[in-house]
Parts: sequence; C-alpha cells; structure tokens
Amino acid sequence: MNLRECWTVAAQRLTGVVEDPRIEAEALLRHVLDWDRARFFASLRDPIDDRAASRMMSLLRRRAGGEPFAYVVGRREFYGLDFHVDPGVLIPRQETELLVDAVIDYAGRRRGGGISICDVGTGSGAVAVALAVHLAGATVYATDRSPDALNAAGLNVRRHGVSDRVHLIECDLLDGLPGPVDVIVSNPPYVRSSEIPTLQREVRREPRPALDGGPDGMAVMRRLFDRAPAELRPGGFMAVEIDPRQRDAALEMARAAFRGAGVAYADDLSGKPRAVVLETRPAAGSAAPPIHASGNALVK
Repeated sequence: MNLRECWTVAAQRLTGVVEDPRIEAEALLRHVLDWDRARFFASLRDPIDDRAASRMMSLLRRRAGGEPFAYVVGRREFYGLDFHVDPGVLIPRQETELLVDAVIDYAGRRRGGGISICDVGTGSGAVAVALAVHLAGATVYATDRSPDALNAAGLNVRRHGVSDRVHLIECDLLDGLPGPVDVIVSNPPYVRSSEIPTLQREVRREPRPALDGGPDGMAVMRRLFDRAPAELRPGGFMAVEIDPRQRDAALEMARAAFRGAGVAYADDLSGKPRAVVLETRPAAGSAAPPIHASGNALVK
C-alpha cells in the first residue's frame, strides 16, 4: 500500500464521523510519519511501511470511535505553544487564549517588578505555561484537584522550560496558595449539568469535572469568587472564562465579591462575552481602576 492509498482508506473510514475526513486523515498520517505537508504530498506514491500503517490504523480506530483528535495525537497548540494533552485534561481551546491576553495586558500596565499569578483549575497547564513563557518575571501557581491533570501539566511545564517558575499544587481552588497573589485567572467548569448529555460526542469524552458547573453552570465560579478577595492583593487583577449566557450573572457576582473594583467583560473573536475581568483598588480610598482593552472589547 502506498501513502495515497492509505490516505484514501483512512478518509473513507472517517467519512460520516468527522467534518472533513480527508484533512483529518492527512493530519493523522503526518503525525504518524512526523512529516510536514510538503514531504507528505511529495511522497504520495511511496510505499508506507508496515509499522507506520499499523500505528495509523490504531489511531484511526480511536478517532473513528469518537475520541477527540487532540487525545488521539496527544497534543494541542495553544497560544503558539505545543502542549501534551490526554484524556485526563480538558482540551485547550482558542477562546481561552483571551485569558492569557488579558493577564499579559494587565502585566504590561502594572508598576513594580515580578508578578505572582494563580491559574485555578490548571488542567493541562496551558494558561499557566503560556503566561510563564510570555512573562519572564512571573511566578505562577497552578492548582488542580486532579492528580491526572497535574501529571499532564507537569509534562508541559518541563517541556517549555518553566519548572523554576510554575509551581503545581494539588488542592481545591485557592486552598494551597502560600499567600495572596497579584493575579487570579481561571477557566472553571461552566456547563450546566443538564446540558452535559447534549454536548457533542467528542466533548463528552473530556473529563466531566472540568465541564460540569452544576445546575446553573456557575457553582465552581461562585465558590471561586467567594474565596478570591482574601487571596488577591490590592491593585490585583482577575480574569475568569464564562459561558456567554452567564455574562450578567457573572458580572454581578464579581461586583458583589469585589466592591469598588473595576469590573468588565471581554468579548472573544466571535464577538461573544467570554470572560469577566476585574481590577481591584490599588490602595484604600483610591478610585476604581480603569479596565483597558487589548485586542478585545472590554465594557464596564
């Protein structure tokens, strides 16, 4: 069997299962062979060796069975970086890059030296690692209750050479922090429990604790906002990803938790409210700090 024939068989196997079977079949083959597109298309007439063909068929069975592509290949790109992912973690998504943008924008406006950040519910560590890579002076605490998630995050911390500045903590929310931090960032579970069965088949293969936000989708978020004021320093910043339908409730929750803070929401690239952000007063009696935009619409 040559490469073109293997590609055709794989695409046929994925037809009716994925949106674009030829593209996914090509991506799986290039993953198995570790080739770029140029080499792939230059080699379509070449035979594929038995070992590569066998591995391809194994991955193809998993993908055809509904396993997410990222789990099948064991990787996902986030914020321009390559991350290990496995079934123990939520797959990083492009909309979550908004959180990284918001924290980097805040760090650029902040006076002082190093910055301390807590990434709550770190999962694969994508947000924590991206922030550490792009903010050289940052110390990041990455918390999660799941040992499986922290194992995956550990791989990514080491992969990107930030082990000296990203500290993994197994705990609930903010419980394991050594003290208050300058930034709290989180992509908490925010899907309503009743909606879990209606999610796409692939999404339902991701860890339920990373998806299920309780009856209204805001149970974990509510606990986070209850705890956050005691763990965020004056003049600090917080960014939390939300379901767009939760915008008003999340804004109210943030304002109730942080009286006098500058509170806003941030739109994602499709124009939907995707995060609640806030800045606390830098000192008692000062005016509420402004919220600045950085590539996304922020509205008070």
